[in-house]
Amino acid sequence: MLTWLQETTWSPYIVGIGIGILSWLTLLISKKPIGCSTTFARTAGMIEKLFAGKKVDAKEYYREVKPTVDWQFMLVIGIIIGAFLSARLSGDFQAQWVPPVWATAFGSSRLLRLGAALLGGILLGFGSRWADGCTSGHGISGTMQLGVGSWISAICFFIGGILMAFFVFGVLA
Repeated sequence: MLTWLQETTWSPYIVGIGIGILSWLTLLISKKPIGCSTTFARTAGMIEKLFAGKKVDAKEYYREVKPTVDWQFMLVIGIIIGAFLSARLSGDFQAQWVPPVWATAFGSSRLLRLGAALLGGILLGFGSRWADGCTSGHGISGTMQLGVGSWISAICFFIGGILMAFFVFGVLA
């Protein structure tokens, strides 16, 4: 009955419907849209608090983005656990430093892969804070609420992804 949980890929239509229902229920129950990028800013504040203590609370940025564990933080934890469980159930889980697609395009250097991932993560974090939202905040929740800025962001996500795939891999993915 639950054999669909063991599939390595799921129908994007079913997943899209599921995300839409989840977003709608989240907004209905919590009165807050789904988003993840603020969690990383909050986590940075919590880590900084370990070293700087109460000084963090006095910073202007952390007055708005309080470094606390909240529902978004738990959502991110749930995403990580869910992805791990999904990979394990499907039998598709494998620890690897350099994925085959990357190795084909750039070689098998772990250091290059780690450096690119770190740089990409920093740019992604900076961009999502600058845009006041990430792909889930703008692309899912914002477009669902018909936010013009979110629609522009979502269109730019797709254009950027297509252009980057073409640039990095030499094909339109």
